[in-house]
Amino acid sequence: MEYPFKLKSKFKILERVLDRYPDFMHFMQCLIFFPHSLDFGKEQKPCKECLCSAPPPKISDLMNDEDLLYSLRLKLDPTHCTVKNWKNFASRWGMSYDELTLLEQRTHGPTYHSPTQEFLLRYNQKPVTELTALCQLYQRIDVLRLLQRWMENDWPSRWQGDC
Repeated sequence: MEYPFKLKSKFKILERVLDRYPDFMHFMQCLIFFPHSLDFGKEQKPCKECLCSAPPPKISDLMNDEDLLYSLRLKLDPTHCTVKNWKNFASRWGMSYDELTLLEQRTHGPTYHSPTQEFLLRYNQKPVTELTALCQLYQRIDVLRLLQRWMENDWPSRWQGDC
């Protein structure tokens, strides 16, 4: 069967890429997150030297780091009239007054639920960069530095396990 020229060239590229990336999942990650990294010559080696780097983390990714989550709860759970906390963040992202009140009520009583953790769970598909933007908006430099340190140091090594 003869393929049209454009399709034929795409198959050749795909064959070349699959030769370089025997691990199909790695290839798919590169294709989805970094399509520009697939323009390589024969001298490049797969995986370690392809141009892959960690994709931007989502809030669901930071939820898997217990130490980070604990630190975020310590910084954002407390209620002080002069310090912006989880309520300001959640409100900015669209949580209604009733939802905020319900979350706040769940912090009292026999079973403690962290409102910060609940708020982050609700918005777990948002990129962490949106959370850092809120930190800048509300001048929560302490939380901003914590998140930046995690994105620079911890996230790339956690993601590298998938590569």
